[in-house]
Amino acid sequence: MKIAFVGKGGSGKTTLSSLFVRHLAARGVPVTAVDADINQHLGVALGLTEEEAAACPPLGGRLPLIKDYLRGENPRILSSETMIKTTPPGAGSRLLRLSEENPVFDACATEVPLDKGAARLLVTGPFTADDLGVACYHSKTGAVELCLNHLVDGRDEYLVVDMTAGSDSFASGLFTRFDMTFLVAEPTRKGVSVYRQYREYARDYGVALRVVGNKARDPEDVAFLREEIGDDLLVTFGHSDWVRAMERGQRRPFAALDADDARALGAMHRAADAGYPLRDWERYTQQMVHFHLKNAASWGNDRTGADLAAQVDPGFVLREAPSPLPA
Repeated sequence: MKIAFVGKGGSGKTTLSSLFVRHLAARGVPVTAVDADINQHLGVALGLTEEEAAACPPLGGRLPLIKDYLRGENPRILSSETMIKTTPPGAGSRLLRLSEENPVFDACATEVPLDKGAARLLVTGPFTADDLGVACYHSKTGAVELCLNHLVDGRDEYLVVDMTAGSDSFASGLFTRFDMTFLVAEPTRKGVSVYRQYREYARDYGVALRVVGNKARDPEDVAFLREEIGDDLLVTFGHSDWVRAMERGQRRPFAALDADDARALGAMHRAADAGYPLRDWERYTQQMVHFHLKNAASWGNDRTGADLAAQVDPGFVLREAPSPLPA
């Protein structure tokens, strides 16, 4: 299952995505965490030191390797240089599976030990001073989108993505790549307005969206969120001594997490898992192609000097268990 955490800056989405990763790992669920935020904090939230997190190899810096591998023997892709972030797979492409080794994970993944279980961590890489004036952060998250377009995942394995703050994920088709999107909202007018913006974006594409209230200090805050958001509000989190200790760099056993927060994470897990029977690989592939054609026409053809619409394989549907090409 592919899960996104979104929300405005400062809402706590990185903290809650790290708690969700810990929850899955503690239950023996294979989980891959992806830090796709412009501010790279997920590694530290999972327990890495600042130095360890900074040493994680960035996906954005391995784009040539990623493109070469995913291109495989697809005759519609003339070269890896003509692959853009929305390029869809077709016959001959290599696909990624969370349960199998591949050169992309070998080069970019970091194993993060947790007090219960472990998680694989992928990071886009930070937006650095060298990028100013010459690069867009979407060039970093493009590596994530390309990988998601070629990812075949099953029910009992999770990919959890901490997305960049705000509505940047709607700048391409990235927001349609998930089985469930958890929007983290504070009990404020701004928090609610971000939810309404996401809801409007997501409605036309059948994106499953649930709201996770955060920083709810009292029943009045919870009531405000319930009144403004309605049935889309799944759970709420309040003040947590465990989270505050984590943010101070103090390690505590995950089993010591507040009981209310543990129950909320369980409800999120159940809500995500309930989406499995609703997966529609044909629609997923169609949306992938739709956004690729839009990006090709708006900038991709000019950037690469190629007709990127020709990369679309009309007979190909990404499915859960096709036979892979050998690495």
